[in-house]
Amino acid sequence: MTLPANFLKAVYRDPGLQKYQGNPFIEALPPIIGLKELKKGLEGVIEFNPKDLFEDGNIRAHLICQVLYDFFQPFASHYQLESKLSIMIRQGYVGRNPSDGSLNLHMQNGYERVQAGDLDVFRYEHAKSTALSLSLIGCSGCGKSTTLTRILATYPQAIYHDKLNLTQIVYLKVDCPNDGSLKSLCMYFFRAIDQLLKTDYERKYGMKRHSVPILLAIMSQLANAHAIGVLVIDEIQHLSQQFSGGVESMLNFFVTLVNVIGIPVVLVGTPKARRIFEIDLRSARRSAGFGALLWEPMKNEASKIDKNSGKLIPSEWVAFTDKLWKYQWLQKRDENLDDEIRESWYDLSQGVVDIVVKLFVLAQLRAIVTRTERITVKLLKQVYDDELKPVHPMLAALRSGDVERIMEYSDLYIPDMDQKLLALRRDIEQVLLNEPKQDDYYGGNEQARKLHIMLVGLECSPDLIRPLVEQVISEYPEKTILEMMSFVLERSSVSDKPVKSSRPKLISVKQKDWCTLETEDIRFQYSQSDQETSVYQLLKKTNVVFDIDNWMKHAG
Repeated sequence: MTLPANFLKAVYRDPGLQKYQGNPFIEALPPIIGLKELKKGLEGVIEFNPKDLFEDGNIRAHLICQVLYDFFQPFASHYQLESKLSIMIRQGYVGRNPSDGSLNLHMQNGYERVQAGDLDVFRYEHAKSTALSLSLIGCSGCGKSTTLTRILATYPQAIYHDKLNLTQIVYLKVDCPNDGSLKSLCMYFFRAIDQLLKTDYERKYGMKRHSVPILLAIMSQLANAHAIGVLVIDEIQHLSQQFSGGVESMLNFFVTLVNVIGIPVVLVGTPKARRIFEIDLRSARRSAGFGALLWEPMKNEASKIDKNSGKLIPSEWVAFTDKLWKYQWLQKRDENLDDEIRESWYDLSQGVVDIVVKLFVLAQLRAIVTRTERITVKLLKQVYDDELKPVHPMLAALRSGDVERIMEYSDLYIPDMDQKLLALRRDIEQVLLNEPKQDDYYGGNEQARKLHIMLVGLECSPDLIRPLVEQVISEYPEKTILEMMSFVLERSSVSDKPVKSSRPKLISVKQKDWCTLETEDIRFQYSQSDQETSVYQLLKKTNVVFDIDNWMKHAG
């Protein structure tokens, strides 16, 4: 039998625990993963090559945008979620073991429910459930769905058991329908299985005039027939009391899936779903579950000293931003993230992971467009004001700390994000069109162009290095860029021709271009200050002028 690409053929191994042994559904799963392996499996992979800093802006724009999709920094809460999911999947299979007949009991009970159209009907009362439930709550953008997807990806989604002639679905993730009805939820469930197994359940059951109780009974029967390890229902806040029969009806369905049918369920949603979650947490019927995980935005906490080791342990916010800061493709980037930028970054994003990353990416693209080529506090604020207007009310609610306001704006979403990225890329291309190309100087020689850009990045004078670059390229065309760079620097020192720029300190630059000067230049610093700051205040802040008042205060 030829299996689809997303299927694995069951390979049975010792699950490591006696209670899991002899259960083919558990023995076919990957081994229980350790912390180091999990960290490696969850982390995003981004290839960063320092040479790319010298590429044209339109090339760097593509490299910068990969951060949106590939960057992922695991937190302690992510490890906690993985551990709970690992237990839920395996524990749920304990009560549905095909080897001891418990799966058949659930299947027979399921048949009775489909025939009667009633989830409370059963044939064998001793078919016990070992499934658990979990609620994951957090505002949009805090990484719930992304983290779940990465954790679930450490498992195969479908495993074919040749001896059982059965395809085991390890996990199934379904988004709650926008119309909020349980009937639509059933349709989404059938569709998800159809897409995975190439079945025809949506047409077979959904197109008929079945009542909601019958559809729910069919849904629960299919969950056992395909040995679903865990059912993840995302965006649960979309469930409507009006179209779903009220909160109690919704909750009863989820309770039945877990406590009667035996399918572990993870409910994921924003605080807007509290009408469901609050009942869920109070319900004695769910006391055997894993309760709820509440994910909040990162806190702006300082790093702490470990009392035992004496080592500095960075907070989640510091560790996250420090790692993200490394992925800059800007030619005048600051290697270390200073406290002023970090504080502004937090104030603007309020620690919402999605906003933190998008603000960082958009700021880099804007830095290329404006030729600033570094991230500054002023640049972050400009990007926030211009590109993130749709989420200003939500972030203002988070800043206020007012629970009611936060509940009102629990769904953070930046519309037209792709269009914003495309617009910035077009701006970058326009800037490049208006700048002279190094290809014109070297007849289109790519090696010469890259060598020239790298030397200019070392603050070499473009006019002085041009003849040396042409000479080295002519004499040593087979050498690498780094070897050629060594030759240029060596020859410049032997011939006593200064390679470093010898331009006067006060070169004439239009005020609109001050943002392109070096970081140490007072004019650049003034371009990054607010308009209300006087030149004297700026010089005083940067210690260029002597602060006699402060000196006298300490001297006295």
